[in-house]
Amino acid sequence: MSLPAGFLDDLRERTSLTQVVGRKVMWDNKKSNPGKGDMWAPCPFHQEKTASFHVDDRKGFYYCFGCHAKGDAIGFVKDTENVGFMEAVEILAREAGMPVPKSSPQEQERADVRKTLAEVMEHAVNFYRMQLHSAKAAEARAYLEKRGLPESTLERFEIGFASDARTALFEALTAKSIPAEQIIEAGLCIKPDDGGKPYDRFRGRIMFPIRDARGRCIAFGGRAMDPNARAKYLNSNETPLFDKGRSLYNHGPAREASGKANALIVAEGYMDVIALVQAGFEHSVAPLGTAITENQLAMIWRICPEPVIALDGDNAGIKAAQRLIDLALPLLEAGKSLRFCILPEGLDPDDLIRAQGAEAMQKLIDNAQPMVDLLWQRETEGKIFDSPERRTALDASLRKSIQQIKDPSLRGHYGAAINERRQTLFAPAQTQTGNKPWQGNQRQAGKPWGNRAPSGPTPGAKSSMLAQSNAGPETDARVRECAILLGCINHPQLAEKFETRLERARFISPDLQQIRDALLSSLLQTPHQPDTERREHLIDAMQAILGFEPLAKLLSIGQVRAHPYLRVGANVELATQAIDEELAKHAATLGIVEEIKDAEEEITGVADEGLTWRISEAREVPNKIARESLGGDSAGISDESGLSKSLQKLIDQKIWEKKKH
Repeated sequence: MSLPAGFLDDLRERTSLTQVVGRKVMWDNKKSNPGKGDMWAPCPFHQEKTASFHVDDRKGFYYCFGCHAKGDAIGFVKDTENVGFMEAVEILAREAGMPVPKSSPQEQERADVRKTLAEVMEHAVNFYRMQLHSAKAAEARAYLEKRGLPESTLERFEIGFASDARTALFEALTAKSIPAEQIIEAGLCIKPDDGGKPYDRFRGRIMFPIRDARGRCIAFGGRAMDPNARAKYLNSNETPLFDKGRSLYNHGPAREASGKANALIVAEGYMDVIALVQAGFEHSVAPLGTAITENQLAMIWRICPEPVIALDGDNAGIKAAQRLIDLALPLLEAGKSLRFCILPEGLDPDDLIRAQGAEAMQKLIDNAQPMVDLLWQRETEGKIFDSPERRTALDASLRKSIQQIKDPSLRGHYGAAINERRQTLFAPAQTQTGNKPWQGNQRQAGKPWGNRAPSGPTPGAKSSMLAQSNAGPETDARVRECAILLGCINHPQLAEKFETRLERARFISPDLQQIRDALLSSLLQTPHQPDTERREHLIDAMQAILGFEPLAKLLSIGQVRAHPYLRVGANVELATQAIDEELAKHAATLGIVEEIKDAEEEITGVADEGLTWRISEAREVPNKIARESLGGDSAGISDESGLSKSLQKLIDQKIWEKKKH
């Protein structure tokens, strides 16, 4: 089966031979020059220790000076994968996202047309460049000089000028015996509907040639000199040569420069790219008048795995970033990501560089934000989340976005990053007295323990039961933390129900806190399904974040393992009650211990036997809870409210103070 020449040209253009060969060889870093696409390695076709295998990425060919093997990307895949020609083409086309067309005489004819039109476009480039030096272009030259573009830049980017004359280009090209039909098909001129003489598409504009990665001129962009023009910038129409959704401005030079800089900047337009290149950022490209497309994103990633998207800080720039997030999320994978550099409002790269220098631009690029920051900003900026309904809506929106990521591991890490931001956003407000989240506003500001200034504990207080080892409560806390986590993992719908309390809970075991955080993160990315199916997704997502299987750690405690209401398939109402109770006991137990520890440190005076007895009784509240088996009623105190009331009673009575008789 034969293929149209145009297709193979496009395939080679969209394929990096360095990347294809790099899957099979180890490059010799001393001998290779990535910036020039000049790569060397030991030959994959014969045994050798020296690097005699040469890849010229710009030309798309390889050659071995030892065994004399040579070819292009298609030949390399064919020989190294042991496949036929068509299979090699299909492999590369699939990686490049190109459907393989069926061969036909019509395809060959279209390839011939593209070759001819490319030659016509070169004539147009030369014509516009000459016009820039004519008397009619005085205003255009003044504008370019004002924008800081020296002659060397004009030459480098082949900038030209189209005068106001209606048929100047048409007449110049037909004088070279170029058929009118070819001039029109190249998008340079327009044929009126009334059948009159064709007229130039671009008039009264500064002209920017647009070249593909192989250096062929495929289109033009024109900036209007008339401030009242209907379009400030005008691109060529779609032609057999030009598909604006599959093209990038400065593609070829930026691809070469990116290899050396190991970076890529994606700006908004021609002038941004030119300003960046002048400032030393030669690895810069731009889409062509539209939002970045999926094809352009694939091209960008083939140049650099983590490009920086540089956008103006106005509303249009922010909206462009948000649209790109939606486009990129389903396409993300390990080694392919985006970072965003949002410029100060009212400035584009050209303005910033001229005002503050290239160093200011470099600083912004160095501090470019990861895409997860922009996603979070989009969902939360300017919004208030002071109700469960609003928080639930935020979670639903974030979950919908994250679920677009196909790679489970990457999806898990996005969930973890989002959850960190959620915990910060929803963290309980801290009072000026340093209240802990569970403490609320129980203390009077500035007077945490009455009017007396603390002077430290007395010897009597130090010998009390409250000053003894707290290993018991810590051990019990670990048991309850395991129970809470096991119940939530085995019942994902309950994990969502208790999400806020789980988020605020103070886990004293670092490894279990890590599992808790992974659970909260994974809830964001698991789809709403029956608990049995969702549980499997939840465990997979948690394991991807943690790097180990969480259930094994939780089930290592016999009390937890034997609890009937925490198991898979347990009655939902009983499981709800069990998790609710353990969360309440856990919070209150740690709360009471912390409060009384604080009180003990502030005891003054001499502690008699009665005081020691009263403090020991206070200590017994968490001890009674600790001695209860999971699911018990804690001596009649079985919910967070009851425990909080007991705690408040202890505080109100101030049992640590010596009473006067």
